[in-house]
Amino acid sequence: MDVGAAEFARCLPSLRDRVGRAAFLGLDMEFTGLHSVFPQNNQPSLFDSPAERYQKVRQSVQRFTITQLGLAIFSEENSNKYVVHSYNFFLFPSTLGVMDAEFTLSASSIQFLSHYGFDYNKFLKDGIPYMNELQEKILSQRLLQGSWEVCSALNMNVVKKAIDEVTCWIAAAKEGDSIILQDLSGMKQDSQMLDVQLVLRQALPNVWTEPLGADEVMVKKVSPQHRRLLESSSHDSCQKELILTSARGFTNLFQIIVKAKKPLVGHNMLMDLCHLHDKFYNPLPESYEEFKKNIHHLFPVLIDTKTVTKSIWKNYQFPRVSNLLEVYEVLCSSDLNPMDPSCPVIALASDSVRYVLLKSAHLLLCSLTDDAAKANSSFSQYLTMLAEYLNKVNVIRGGVSSINFSGEDASCQYPPPLVVCVRGWPRLDERQIYQELQPLCRFDIRRLSENQFILLSNRFKHVIRVLRDYKNHPKLQISVYRHWRHSPHVNCLLKVSGIVALWSLLAFVLGASPSRSP
Repeated sequence: MDVGAAEFARCLPSLRDRVGRAAFLGLDMEFTGLHSVFPQNNQPSLFDSPAERYQKVRQSVQRFTITQLGLAIFSEENSNKYVVHSYNFFLFPSTLGVMDAEFTLSASSIQFLSHYGFDYNKFLKDGIPYMNELQEKILSQRLLQGSWEVCSALNMNVVKKAIDEVTCWIAAAKEGDSIILQDLSGMKQDSQMLDVQLVLRQALPNVWTEPLGADEVMVKKVSPQHRRLLESSSHDSCQKELILTSARGFTNLFQIIVKAKKPLVGHNMLMDLCHLHDKFYNPLPESYEEFKKNIHHLFPVLIDTKTVTKSIWKNYQFPRVSNLLEVYEVLCSSDLNPMDPSCPVIALASDSVRYVLLKSAHLLLCSLTDDAAKANSSFSQYLTMLAEYLNKVNVIRGGVSSINFSGEDASCQYPPPLVVCVRGWPRLDERQIYQELQPLCRFDIRRLSENQFILLSNRFKHVIRVLRDYKNHPKLQISVYRHWRHSPHVNCLLKVSGIVALWSLLAFVLGASPSRSP
């Protein structure tokens, strides 16, 4: 079900109820871009520590925004049957008052979304607004001060037209007279309606405003005393709390999800979690550890299906695939998953049919329990099967295989690094070595010294292939990296130690020489 700003307020009560009754929630997002090219070398690398990778992702999240958020709400109907409600929320940053946001578009991401039929009109014209806690605090202070400014150029044109019309009318109007401002619809109806009302009330102390329908506002001439009475009414659409609720938009649902503390499921979800934090909670902190602590507080149970399926590859010997649709198709294949009456049943309340998490958990359950346990499996049992994967979010091509949001990040078993010693090839750089090796396999490369480079790969077969094929290369000598032999720091220390030892020996020899008698 596609949901934009026009439908969101109406759907929110049922969403609150379904999230409260859910067994778990599935999450997926689309962005205006993934990895920023600024600054340079911001692409994921096997050299990245978890903190370094976080800083790269943080820089990208600050440049891009969310275009669409998919939410699947899984409710457990009985021990082996689930009902799923799926929603696609179109999002657009709030432009109310002084609120404004800058974001970048990545050509490749826009091309990808266009290829799969993404509705850009829905995103731009009917995207649900949102804000984080810092932005809400700034907006709240503005409302208390009573000084309202219009930031959006589109809203400014609508407000200017309304002010001109009311100014011409009010000079001859009597107390109690009213006028209806029409044709206020545009790109962001809710923000325009509020901007018009708040600016008019701020500029003219003897008018009162009320919204009429979707694109009309009634303006009434009143006395200042009557105006103060109307402002204290609970039915005033411009009350601070109502404005904040409207401006929060999708953040209202985010707060419902956080409060529910349901298991949150995603696939390669590190970028998703960073955007959730930045767009709906607070700007991403500089500290990696603070980010982990905040996410674990917001979502105590995280399940990354990429982390789960990477482990199942080893146990079930099925092809290594990364795309979520490909994973689903493999899990549904007759070779891997023959007709099994105990397999979880999904009753679709929408068009979603891909439930990778339940398929994966069921495979683990089948390998460890008897038929009776399989036949009566519940989500709590599946959660037990997945215990070792909880809160471990996959890291794409990084120094660790996953980030552990509830503990220390564990190191992973990667092939040993290689070192390239260059001979007779002056001014060689990382890009040239990458191009040299690219036809054979992929390595991440970092300069070690003037004529040495370190190579990292996450595939043992790539390491073996390069060691074999470059064994007798005339210009590139490739070998396994040995810290005591290749580290510049160790080499420097050995040189300094050698010099000190040499001077000590020389001083000893000279000091021990017998003096000549006259």
